[in-house]
Amino acid sequence: MIRLLIADDHPIVRSGLRAVLAAEPDFEVVGEAASGERAVELAVTLAPDVVLMDLRFGPGMAGAQATREITARAGGPRVLVLTTYDSDADILAAIEAGATGYLLKDADPADLAAAVRDAAAGRSALAPAVAQRLLGRLRSPGSALSRRETEVLDLVAAGLSNQQISKRLFLSQATVKSHLVHIYAKLGVDNRTAAVAAARERGLIRP
Repeated sequence: MIRLLIADDHPIVRSGLRAVLAAEPDFEVVGEAASGERAVELAVTLAPDVVLMDLRFGPGMAGAQATREITARAGGPRVLVLTTYDSDADILAAIEAGATGYLLKDADPADLAAAVRDAAAGRSALAPAVAQRLLGRLRSPGSALSRRETEVLDLVAAGLSNQQISKRLFLSQATVKSHLVHIYAKLGVDNRTAAVAAARERGLIRP
C-alpha cells in the first residue's frame, strides 16, 4: 500500500482527491492537512509515502517551504505538487524545494494515480506543460530568468519598490537594480511595467 497525505486548504478539493485516490486498490489516504505547517507536522507523525502538496495555503507557510522542510528530513516522504499554478516561478520553487513531481489539478485521475506511483518509487512525475517549460529553459538558458530574477519580478508585479524588494529578499538596492537590468535585457523591454506584462504573457510569473 502507498500511504498518502493530502495537503490543500480547500475542504472540497481534499474530499475530491480522497474520493479519487480511494478508488485505487494500492492507495491509502492516511491524513489531510489544511496548512503548510500542518503538512510538515503530519509528514512526520503519520509517515506517509507521498504527500500531495498544493502551493498556496493563504496566510502561513507556503507549499514550497513545506516541501523543503518535508524533503529535508532523512527518510521522509516524497512530495508530489498538485496545484493550479504553472508559472516558471512556481515550478522552479517547487522543484528546487525537493518536489519529486509537479502536476496540475486538471490532471486526469489515471495520470494522477500514475504520478503518485512514480513519486512513491522515487521517479519524477511532471505534467506535460511543466516538462515543456523546463525543457524550454534548458534549450535557451541565456534568455531564461534565474530563480532570483523571477523572485524580484514577482515582487515588482506586486507593486513593491526597489527598497522594499531589497528588504524582503535581504539584498542591497544595487543588487536589485542589477537584477532588473538583466530582466529587461532578457525580456527585451526597458521598464518595470513592460517587464511585468511580458513575463505574464510568457507565463513566467502568475497573472
